[in-house]
Amino acid sequence: MITETLLILAAYLIGSIPTGVIVGRMRGFDPRAVGSGNIGANNVARVGGTSAAVLTLAGDALKGAIPVLIARAAGFNAVAIAWVGLAAFIGAICSVFLGFRGGKGIAAGLGIWLAISPMVIVCALAAFIVVVAISRIVSLASIGAAIVLPPAVAILGLPHHYLLLAILMTALVLFRFRGNIQRLSRGEEPTFQLKRNSPTSAAS
Repeated sequence: MITETLLILAAYLIGSIPTGVIVGRMRGFDPRAVGSGNIGANNVARVGGTSAAVLTLAGDALKGAIPVLIARAAGFNAVAIAWVGLAAFIGAICSVFLGFRGGKGIAAGLGIWLAISPMVIVCALAAFIVVVAISRIVSLASIGAAIVLPPAVAILGLPHHYLLLAILMTALVLFRFRGNIQRLSRGEEPTFQLKRNSPTSAAS
């Protein structure tokens, strides 16, 4: 129990690592002070370009995947692994290093589910690609991918602890995207535009 507790705490701390802020500072900007103010890859891409976005996406995915992979390698059961995944996700959206603020959790969720069941990500990515191809609105595509998550877990027949994890993560993602949902309902959410040199005020 102590080992599981320590791993859950470590998962939260790893998830809390603000990858976007670190990458932004390496490139001479703070994503919290430009664009939408979000620390995720979408806002980093608008300001820092493709390479900065890729680094942010990879780092955020890894901070979700690594704790889950450690838990699986250590032989923990589905209950413990679900708790570890949830802790890493909460760290991503409520980072202790950022005054309990954070990103939207999409990339961390990507890493978590890649480590649990890659087929879940195949379903979510399919939804993301379809929506972004039609709308060119990344936030809408991210919301679509999050909504697909619980049904995908259920259809694949994964343990019910993972289904509960998927439901909780989807609920948290929708809460984090509440501002985007309001703008979508008003037709004010911007389409994705990559900018390399100048910040944008578009929200993400």
